[in-house]
Amino acid sequence: MPHSAFEEILTRIHSLQTELEREFESLYTKKQKQFNYELKKGKVIFDEGIRKLHKQYRMDLWPYLRDARLGHVLTAPMVYSVIIPLVLLDLFVTLYQHICFRVYGIALVKRSKYLVIDRQHLDYLNIVEKLNCVYCGYGNGLIEYVREVFARTEQYWCPIKHASHLANQHRHAQNFVDFGDAERYRQELGRLRRQLQNKEEAT
Repeated sequence: MPHSAFEEILTRIHSLQTELEREFESLYTKKQKQFNYELKKGKVIFDEGIRKLHKQYRMDLWPYLRDARLGHVLTAPMVYSVIIPLVLLDLFVTLYQHICFRVYGIALVKRSKYLVIDRQHLDYLNIVEKLNCVYCGYGNGLIEYVREVFARTEQYWCPIKHASHLANQHRHAQNFVDFGDAERYRQELGRLRRQLQNKEEAT
């Protein structure tokens, strides 16, 4: 595929991604109206009538635990043991970017953009279900946050595409220099590093 055709496809993809984000914003606004809640400073607020309705659908804790599959109960300690490395990863990566990114001049990754924990506000969930939702929201959000930190690190230190295509690469990779293009690597490295200083381009 000619390089210009490749860049044209990437431009179209970026345009579609921007359009998709707008559609998601519109969809979530409609969902707020449909299910009668609003967001105020990141906090979910339901109408009192809706909260009462939700509580009618909540399964009490004892029936929930009594009817749980044995495999779910036995694997729960293993599932929740992963919180230890997750918290350590969160701590070290956050320290890493706050120290190193400031030295390199890279725009900091906004942690709150990736770690969104809000499903515990749903009254139709019991305490165990809420705990599960907090755990999953934290774990998945953290991985996306860490991915973005290391994607920016890669663009700063090694913005070279791999020799073969990788599935589900991070979004910065499309701007990297082709594998084996030594001349362009030397020409583009400074520009790609400066790009990370711009909060709008990095975000």
